[in-house]
Amino acid sequence: MDTRKLKYFLAVVDHDGFNRAAEHLLIAQPSLSQTIAGLEKDLGVPLFHRIGRRAVLSEAGKELIGPARLVMRDLDAAQSAVQALKGVRSGRLDIVTMPSPGIEPLTSMIAAFTELHPSVRLNVSAAFTPEEVIESVRTGSTEIGLAGSSAPIRMPGVHVLDLERQPLILIVNPSADTFRPGTAIQREDLAGHRLIASQRGSLMRWLVDDALAHGVATEIVVEVAHRTSILPLVLAGVGHAVMPSSWAPTAHKAGLRTLLIEPVSHLDVAILSRKDGLTPAARAFLQVAEQHVAATGESTAAPA
Repeated sequence: MDTRKLKYFLAVVDHDGFNRAAEHLLIAQPSLSQTIAGLEKDLGVPLFHRIGRRAVLSEAGKELIGPARLVMRDLDAAQSAVQALKGVRSGRLDIVTMPSPGIEPLTSMIAAFTELHPSVRLNVSAAFTPEEVIESVRTGSTEIGLAGSSAPIRMPGVHVLDLERQPLILIVNPSADTFRPGTAIQREDLAGHRLIASQRGSLMRWLVDDALAHGVATEIVVEVAHRTSILPLVLAGVGHAVMPSSWAPTAHKAGLRTLLIEPVSHLDVAILSRKDGLTPAARAFLQVAEQHVAATGESTAAPA
């Protein structure tokens, strides 16, 4: 078995079929099929079930995805290590992030990182739960993950660096701003107001549901999965939105008012990585993260 076969196998997985994978790899589809057939022969098991014109992963294929990603990641690490000895800071760094940490602190850390290492290309993908971030880092799909949760993340086998705590705020609909002057409100003050809410499972939605459960007569007018829609909806006068404080600078630039919601709930933001085998680019990014922590407040890395 060679790494080229694993690379082709992952391309079929990531591009949902042989045709798109062949286009991505810039090879002929028969050549790709022949390579996958050779990999299946090496392993002695089918990796895909051919159903009509579709290729569906077999159980063996599903089991191979994680180890294959780790092999490719370790190969990248080895190549980057050799390049680092020659003084070359190139390559690619794969990052996965949840929406709110993806605004901040990720933006500030990427700005600092690209200034130090302009030849490294960053690829940032999306996740919507801490579990998705953890799984992506564990399987080697990404090297660095940013997650936000209602409590500090502690996960065996994953290195966790706590970055910051983001209090929840209300981004105020300017056409329905009947709140008293000041910078904070109580949860009871949400009564009678229309809210744009994220989907269940998020800390922001929990706060809204908790207020409803305690008799606060607020109304969820829109439930949004894609949080990039939230600020435009607030600007359009649809409702207020409960979000982490990382959204405040963007909201203020758009001319929106924000209010701290008391009693305060916090989103704990952390950066996750594998325990070892990281590329030099990933290690350099973690150094930037540590500098961010030092600049914003003290934090400690959780044990792996």
